[in-house]
Amino acid sequence: MPFVCDWRHWNKEGFTLEKGFLVAQEKYLEAGIHIGTKTKNGSMRQFIFKAREDGLHVLDLKKTDERVRAAANLMNSIAPEFVYVVGAKENARKAVQKFCELTGCTPLIGRFTPGRFTNPAREDFVEPKMVFVIDPAVDKQAVNEAFEINVPVLAFCDTNNNLRRVDLCVPTNNKGRKAIALLLWIIARELLKKQGKLVADEEYVVTREEFEA
Repeated sequence: MPFVCDWRHWNKEGFTLEKGFLVAQEKYLEAGIHIGTKTKNGSMRQFIFKAREDGLHVLDLKKTDERVRAAANLMNSIAPEFVYVVGAKENARKAVQKFCELTGCTPLIGRFTPGRFTNPAREDFVEPKMVFVIDPAVDKQAVNEAFEINVPVLAFCDTNNNLRRVDLCVPTNNKGRKAIALLLWIIARELLKKQGKLVADEEYVVTREEFEA
């Protein structure tokens, strides 16, 4: 039997629109979750759907959605106060603060001072059991220190990122404000459900806009 394609199941990027995503797939697209960079790091190849004519790489939304679920599961295995969310980017700070306010995780926004995780002599020394970074390139110091103390690193990774020292990658556009905000909004919701603070998605009254700078 020949393959029959219904055009309504496709969008301009060529994705097959599927059911079962954590949010409507169109929401991922509207936030630009799938828009990568023109640079492709070899370690991110498995998450890339295709390259566009303009040279930008497109991330596979199905894999992003799967990794968002995995991220919520991993975070739920650790007491939230020991999960440190690191975001040096200006356009990530509001989203990180809101995420931590809801979930009980600890925000580390702005410049990450060297030795924060590794030097007990520092007044601001902390001992995380998990480190969650918005961009492993920008937040490289936090990633390296997490590796030194042997705690898992969860990271939002774009097509240009190297996965070295990243234990769980969530493939996404980690440059765009709306993309960062949407993913943190979703992970917060999923984590709250696992913590027993929400029973259904309908109870989640926080809006995505509250995560945006």
